Amino acid sequence: MHYSAARALPPVTSVTLSAMRERSAIIAAACLAARGLCTLGSIVSDQRDVRPFRHRMVSHSRRLRLWPALGAGAAAAVLLAWLCCFAVGSAQYALVTEFGKPVQVVDRPGLGFKLPYQSVHTFDRRLFVYTPPASEFLTREKTPVVAASAILWRIADPKRFFETVFDRTGAESRLGDILFAALGAAIARSPLTTFVSLDPAAYNADAVLGEVARKCREAALRDYGIAVEDVQLQRFDFPKQNRLRVYARMRSERGQMSMRYRSEGEEAGMSVRAGAEEEKSRILSLAIETAQQHRGEGESEAARIYAGALGADPEFYRFLRTMEAARSIVHKGTTMVLPADSELFGVLYDSNHYNRAGASDSAAWSGINPKQEENAT
Repeated sequence: MHYSAARALPPVTSVTLSAMRERSAIIAAACLAARGLCTLGSIVSDQRDVRPFRHRMVSHSRRLRLWPALGAGAAAAVLLAWLCCFAVGSAQYALVTEFGKPVQVVDRPGLGFKLPYQSVHTFDRRLFVYTPPASEFLTREKTPVVAASAILWRIADPKRFFETVFDRTGAESRLGDILFAALGAAIARSPLTTFVSLDPAAYNADAVLGEVARKCREAALRDYGIAVEDVQLQRFDFPKQNRLRVYARMRSERGQMSMRYRSEGEEAGMSVRAGAEEEKSRILSLAIETAQQHRGEGESEAARIYAGALGADPEFYRFLRTMEAARSIVHKGTTMVLPADSELFGVLYDSNHYNRAGASDSAAWSGINPKQEENAT
């Protein structure tokens, strides 16, 4: 909650417009009463009298002599009403003094009475806002700061207020001294982070201001009859001559914090990368193991199929393998020089090459020399 110190408030000792109107009404009523008495006397005197003319003349002279007495009585009544009556507004206290000594406190609005020689002082009972000038203080780290605050107050004990400070100017002067002492002591006991911090756990300005308000409330009510309602901090800054040095230190602290956060982030990143690399190696080793297992199974199946094909028709298998080898090594426009015993040369030169080769293999398996078999044929 923020309050403006520029509110226009009337002085505490002034008579308000409503009080003046009430006094004017009292005077007017007294005048009307005096006029009524004079009129009544005139009416009685104007009645027809059966007495002789001489008696009527005597009565008229007596009536003329009564006029000054009636006027003086009316003036005395008005003056007495003015001196003995006073009005109290709904936003006022009234203090009746006798030769400077308080004898009566009126805290209810309405018409009041006093002795003619007594005096009446009125005080405003509404809330006041006082903003003392900004002052320089030292924190617990001996850091100079400039603090400005506002104090909200009202009159609680008119008698004590009149005896000690008398008016609003004196009250605000005393309140400024009390606030300066309490706020300076609170700032001196607190670190700078209590008032300026990004950490919610370190920021504690509300509690400090609450303690300042409590001390101001106790001292003001005990000594001056003033009730302090609240204390608000309006400004908290560094002195102009120290701002550059303080800002440089703040930048240095923020730089250290950023380096610390960066190093912690790099450390966490390295840990994450190391874990990822370990997981990657584990997955790759498992994949390689699975691939080798499947490859071995495939090669075993391929060898079984090859063995079955070779056992079914060895000549055709040899021919097919020769053709595949020729297709892979011989390209268009290629000139080759082959030995006479080459399988590829035998296929190109003699179409019955594999039949003879098959017979030789059969004889070799049966233990007969191929030349002997040819001679026997």
